[in-house]
Amino acid sequence: MAKAVLFLAWLAVASALPTQDPVLRKLDPGPRYQHVSDGDGNIHLVDLWERASDIREAARYNPDSQNIYHLFTRLNPTVSQPMLIGNSGLLGLTNYNPRRRSVILIHGWNSGTTSDFNTVLIPAFLQAEDLNVIMVDWTAGSNTINYAAAVTNTKTAGEGIARFIDWLNRESGASPTHYHIVGHSLGAHMAGIIGRNVNGRIAYLTALEPALPGFVTNDDKLRADDGAYTEVIHTNAGNLGYMSTLGHVDFYPNGGYNMLGCDSIACDHARSYFYLGESLTSGGFTGRRCATYVGAMSGNCLLFGTLQMGGLVPKTGQSGIYWMETNAQPPFSRG
Repeated sequence: MAKAVLFLAWLAVASALPTQDPVLRKLDPGPRYQHVSDGDGNIHLVDLWERASDIREAARYNPDSQNIYHLFTRLNPTVSQPMLIGNSGLLGLTNYNPRRRSVILIHGWNSGTTSDFNTVLIPAFLQAEDLNVIMVDWTAGSNTINYAAAVTNTKTAGEGIARFIDWLNRESGASPTHYHIVGHSLGAHMAGIIGRNVNGRIAYLTALEPALPGFVTNDDKLRADDGAYTEVIHTNAGNLGYMSTLGHVDFYPNGGYNMLGCDSIACDHARSYFYLGESLTSGGFTGRRCATYVGAMSGNCLLFGTLQMGGLVPKTGQSGIYWMETNAQPPFSRG
């Protein structure tokens, strides 16, 4: 009996002590635990209440020393050449050409260099044009089961990539107007962070399925004015992806969710970069103008005007919301 009393007294004291890992803020106003897809299509239940340990983990990530930039060109379309910020000697050994346009590819959470996002888009861009395609490996900041830390690292990584671009431009004489930044999920928001931190105006930002969890009230989410032209493609809106508009132009193929030919939200979330890849090589994807994103999600689009989704060339000066239907299998475009 005495032991039981002592045990209960210990529990009372322990519960009164301050926690060693306090909750600092709620990343979203919704449920604490939500499902999020990683870059390989695996669904994870994550904690969206940011704790002190999340901040400590994120603080260990240094993009300037840990990010790796992989250059692909038509001279090396399958084997990358590494680029490191501050290493001008290594830059001189690569096939980088400042007279060509440069595409920056940014993967999402728990993704990496061999993700479908990269394996789909690298050959598509190189087929479409003689470009510098630079794949960003920020796995040191993204590849953690701790989603809250990865969300925090999205800003840190974006600012680091902006420093890399500024350094590359100083070394080579390239201009921000030569760049097309493409990001998926967390990487889509990162594209905006890069754009607003680069010393100059990035010509073209493409945000593929900007992540919803962790960004409902996040001030670091993508903004339309982060680039001279900012385009968003929504394919799992309201679940894994952001629902409302974020760019100069927002496309909602098939209403922005339940992609034809998909049987999971992870498939929906990934479809955005398959659509972009096809748009680079064969065009198509003609969107019909909508008054609101709610109308786009229901297919109720009666305004005059059409616009092509994706492609190589920024549609600078265009704005609006667009809807279209796709095919269930490649070719996805109906024209």
